[in-house]
Amino acid sequence: MERERPYVMSLAGLDPSGGAGLLADIKTFEAHKIYGLGVCTALTVQTDRQFLSVDWLSADRIMAQARPLLEQFAPAYCKIGIVADVPTLLEIVRRLHMLRPGIRIILDPVLKASAGYDFHSASQAAAWQEVLPYLYLLTPNYDEVLVLGGAAPDGQSAALQLSRHCAILLKGGHRPDRKGWDTLYVSETACDLPPGQHKVYPKHGSGCVLSAAITAQLALGHALPLACTNGKAYTEQFLSSHSSLIGYHQV
Repeated sequence: MERERPYVMSLAGLDPSGGAGLLADIKTFEAHKIYGLGVCTALTVQTDRQFLSVDWLSADRIMAQARPLLEQFAPAYCKIGIVADVPTLLEIVRRLHMLRPGIRIILDPVLKASAGYDFHSASQAAAWQEVLPYLYLLTPNYDEVLVLGGAAPDGQSAALQLSRHCAILLKGGHRPDRKGWDTLYVSETACDLPPGQHKVYPKHGSGCVLSAAITAQLALGHALPLACTNGKAYTEQFLSSHSSLIGYHQV
C-alpha cells in the first residue's frame, strides 16, 4: 500500500565530497524514510580532509529556492546548516516563519569546519540572541556553545542560559568533562544522553548527520527527547560504519 512520506527541508552548503552539508542531510532523511527538500546556501570546494574555499549565496537567492518548496510541500520542520553570516541567518529564519507560520527550525550552528575553516567570528555572538527565538532546537558542540553563550564560564552554563530562548542539545564530542555525553536543555531543565556501545571513528559531517537525524525523527512524530535519543543512536551507527573520515548511511 502506497504511503506518503513526511516532508522536511534542509538549508545547507553543498559539499562535493557528500560527507557533510546538504548531501549528508538528504542521505540521512532518505535513510529515515523521510522526503528531503534541499536548498543550497553555499558552494564549497572541499574534500573530507580539506576545506579550500566557499562561495556564499545571499538570503534572496536562498529564499528563492525555498519559497516554491514551502508553498507546495509545506514541511513542518526545517534544518539549517552553514550560511554566510548572522544577519543573513536572521533574515532567513524570519522569512521562513512568514512563509510557513509555525515551522520548527533545527539549527546546527556551524562556526568552524572540521578542516579548520572559520565561518563566523566570535564578534557576531551578540547578534545570535536575535536568532534564538525563531528556533525550535540549536545543536552546538562545546566550543560553539561557549561562543554563543557569551560570558558564561563553561559550556553547561552557556547551554542552560541559551535554553531560555529555545531548546539546546549540547553535543558531547568536544566536551572536556564527559566526552560522548550529549545533554538536552529545555526551558533550563537538563536531560543527559549517554554514549552508546558502538566503537566510533571521527567523521567529516557528523554534526550535520546528527541534526538531520533529529529533524527526521521529529517529522516522524517523536517528541524532542526521544528524537534526540534516536538521532544520537543513528549518528553513532554512522560513526561506526567505517574507519575513515567518510561514513555510510544504512537505509
